[in-house]
Amino acid sequence: MRSCRWVFLLLLLLAVVSPAHAFKPFVVADIQVKGLQRISLGTTFNYLPVKVGETLTDEKASAAIRALFRTGFFEDVRLYRQGRELVIEVKERPSIAKIEIFGNEDLSTEDLTAALKQVGLVEGRVFNRSILDQVQQELHRQYFSLGKYAVKIEATIKPLERNRVEVALDITEGKAAQIRQINIVGAKAFPESRLLGEFQLSTPTMISFIDSSGKYSKQQLLGDLETLRSFYLDRGYLHFNIESTQVSITPTKRDVYVTINVSEGERYHVGKVRIAGNLVVPESELRALLQVRAGQVFSRRDVAESSSKISERLGIDGYAFANVNAAPQVDEEKRIVDLTFFVDPGNRVYVRRINITGNTKTRDEVVRREIRQMEGGWLSTPLVDRSKIRLQRLGFFDGVNVETPPVPGTNDQVDLNFDVTEGSTGNFSAGMGYGQTQGLLFNLSVTFKNFLGTGNRVSAEMNNSRINTIYRFSHTDPYFTDDGVSRTLSVHYRSTDANAANLASYLSDTYGAGVNFGVPLSEFNRVGVGLDFKNTRISTVDGVSPQSYIDWLDANGSGFDTFLLSGSWSYDTRNKAIFADRGFYNQLSASVAVPGLDLSYYKVSYRIKSYYPLFWGLVWYMGGTVASGDGYGDTGSLPFWEHYFAGGVNSVRGFRANTLGPRETDIDRPVGGSAKLVGNFELYFPAPFEGAEKSLRLSAFIDAGNVFASFQKIAAEELRVSAGVSAIWLSPVGALAFSWGWPVKFDGDDQKELFQFTIGTGF
Repeated sequence: MRSCRWVFLLLLLLAVVSPAHAFKPFVVADIQVKGLQRISLGTTFNYLPVKVGETLTDEKASAAIRALFRTGFFEDVRLYRQGRELVIEVKERPSIAKIEIFGNEDLSTEDLTAALKQVGLVEGRVFNRSILDQVQQELHRQYFSLGKYAVKIEATIKPLERNRVEVALDITEGKAAQIRQINIVGAKAFPESRLLGEFQLSTPTMISFIDSSGKYSKQQLLGDLETLRSFYLDRGYLHFNIESTQVSITPTKRDVYVTINVSEGERYHVGKVRIAGNLVVPESELRALLQVRAGQVFSRRDVAESSSKISERLGIDGYAFANVNAAPQVDEEKRIVDLTFFVDPGNRVYVRRINITGNTKTRDEVVRREIRQMEGGWLSTPLVDRSKIRLQRLGFFDGVNVETPPVPGTNDQVDLNFDVTEGSTGNFSAGMGYGQTQGLLFNLSVTFKNFLGTGNRVSAEMNNSRINTIYRFSHTDPYFTDDGVSRTLSVHYRSTDANAANLASYLSDTYGAGVNFGVPLSEFNRVGVGLDFKNTRISTVDGVSPQSYIDWLDANGSGFDTFLLSGSWSYDTRNKAIFADRGFYNQLSASVAVPGLDLSYYKVSYRIKSYYPLFWGLVWYMGGTVASGDGYGDTGSLPFWEHYFAGGVNSVRGFRANTLGPRETDIDRPVGGSAKLVGNFELYFPAPFEGAEKSLRLSAFIDAGNVFASFQKIAAEELRVSAGVSAIWLSPVGALAFSWGWPVKFDGDDQKELFQFTIGTGF
């Protein structure tokens, strides 16, 4: 019975192949192809290894069949002889008329379409079922890596006329599997909770519906394993190893259990530390850069930082492509690691040419004057990095990319290429809005940050609200002189109703003009000096203005001409002017009303902003302001309209704007003070979705501050404290700031305001 079955299979095989071999060798007089629909005859002949006039043998016939199958155009090929003519019968594969994808959320349609195109599954191409099967398998793997083990992917092939098909992928993603437990087996030196605290993966929390914690992801697990490895290697465990990782899925495919088996090994310390190689920089200077010291616990991170710092130091002197390799020598018995840093500075590299591309609106010289690297000089990595930061801080460009391609035919020259992406530098806005403090706002403004590509800033503005009516025009030339002295000319008019701003009531009208110069002292230090003329008219409102205001005006008059002489010093290392994430900003400023006119007073303030990048895109910010003023000469005190105020979005959030500090007892309204102290502490979070990092910043904050009658009366116990969350959005109509703040330390008379927002804010 078994032998009969084998005979039947052999006969069947012979029947299948017989059309290609049922002839004796013959000379092909003509070739005829049957069954072609979309594929041209010429294309078929191009792939066919048999030509007219050749002798066709069994071997050539088999080769012809294989060649036509390899094209992927046909799902069946048959050859037979008809007289002296070779007849080829083919059945074409259908072409793809349309591809549709349904149900995908975690993987975008654009990404899926691009992936299908890479493997040949694209509209207009020949349809191959095996490729579709591979695509389904790969999509399953992709969704599994996202923790969606219950995903279902159904492929439907709908035949169409003219040998075409429509392919539909219907995806049911399902819910991501939840991590029920993560175990680290073999960890003895550190508590498991300490190690899991380094992980991005975690079990579900009470806020999982917000931060997606508890969801399993293969990519995150791989990242966490590398984090775990780095954690041990940075703490001396040189032979730490992850023995195995098991990911167990429950039958429901909704729960995941992760088990990580580790071998810690012994802890090692640093022995001798040497520096060898071609030391073009004194060894003592390089040794001062080392982060590793004899006797300390071995740390891979410290070794890498030491190599990096040596490379950076060599880059200052033009050795831009220096190699610094740390070679460890391990004494297993003593558990000591001797380190030798081998320094290969390579050639000193010079800059042949600086090229600028992409500046379609900005003039070449505007870009070049910000570049600190010089043509013909040796390539200095810090100067190149500083040049990039300066260009980013201009606010003209959405992106700045730097490349240093080597000059062909040389081994010590490069070109320095700056490729910039122009951003929007002009803004026209007209409309109306609403601010919590300002009320209904009417706005008309035109601003050119890069006027006609010159780098000059020109702005004209009109604002009208229940508090202020403002008209302002200014022109700033950042390079009034070739060495970077800036000049700003301005004229302005302002009318204020203090009662509408929650303040003790008065009315003011001020117009003026000024000129200010900024002088660079160094790359980060700058001083400013200015002179402004102001004419101010103050009036009170009967029955509303406090008696102290009325008495002050009775003693000093109601109309004032003032020349204000101002000076400032600033130190700025921020990497960006907007949404900085590293660096410092310090400013000390003072202004004094020149004696001889109607008023004599001064104001002094100090501001600081500090940005510290952390991990996972987090940034820690600390900032603060301390300010004080007073009268001198015939002006016995600081004019009340020059007082400081606090409370609100831009100072101490959670308290109503301008309400902190001294109050007038007869009307129970804040009158401000001659001194102010405010501190802000914030943790900035990365933008919640891709592409929003340039226009949205989220944070959790703690604010502290208050206003005091005088500088001598500043007292820590009088500070008000609040905590909350905040968002700043750079919208098309301007910067919008929102905050939810809860007063933590307050007085019973303080006016609280949990939700606050404003249009136009500092960042």
